[in-house]
Amino acid sequence: MSRRSARRRARGWKSRLVRAVLVVVGLFLCVVLAGLGYELSLPSVSNAPARVSSILRAHGGDMGHLPVPTKLAEAVVAVEDEHFYSNALLNVFDGAARAALTALHKSGDPGGSTIAQQLAKQLYPSKGGFSATLEQVGMGLKLSLSYSKPEILEMYLNAIYFGNDYWGYATAARGYFGAGPDDLNWAEASMLAGLPQAPTDYDPVTHFQLAKQRQRQVLDQLVANRILTAAQADAAFLEALSLHR
Repeated sequence: MSRRSARRRARGWKSRLVRAVLVVVGLFLCVVLAGLGYELSLPSVSNAPARVSSILRAHGGDMGHLPVPTKLAEAVVAVEDEHFYSNALLNVFDGAARAALTALHKSGDPGGSTIAQQLAKQLYPSKGGFSATLEQVGMGLKLSLSYSKPEILEMYLNAIYFGNDYWGYATAARGYFGAGPDDLNWAEASMLAGLPQAPTDYDPVTHFQLAKQRQRQVLDQLVANRILTAAQADAAFLEALSLHR
């Protein structure tokens, strides 16, 4: 092969590479613009705190306020959304992937969404299906960009159901343990943190053994996230719970 032919082949290869890169960049920009357009078309989330208050009023729940008690916050984040404190865009990509897997799973997965997406589902309910999942991802991103992480966690914990007619974490703490949220120990906090996924199935009053199994999952995740040592988790699991019945 002559030098001239070699140079022509090299130039042709570089030209094809440049065109391929331009196509990829163009497709990426189209996806970004489409996503931005969809995001802008979604409703405002400025009324999110008012919606949380409305849910609590409707169910006679007590409003919890910032800061969220550390033990409960750590336990909930560990078991519900371990990437919660990541960058908002990274968190939404994680949530989108989890939501896609949830949509493909016929029976659904209550723990398949990020905390922001679960809050969006609670505050802005929509019909089921893939479009609803997509909307939850978009509304979750809006919430993540509009409110701080502590605010999102506080709204989520105030808006969700903990079983036994207890709505909101403040009501649940007093109802189950006769204690304020700030006074919860690791045993109590890990028990509460496990309830939102299936509050009826994990009801510690009527299904104590199932509730303990779920508590063990929460504690194991706290160990995996290096919040607790294995010894601390074991001690919390063995600690007697003074449940109000």
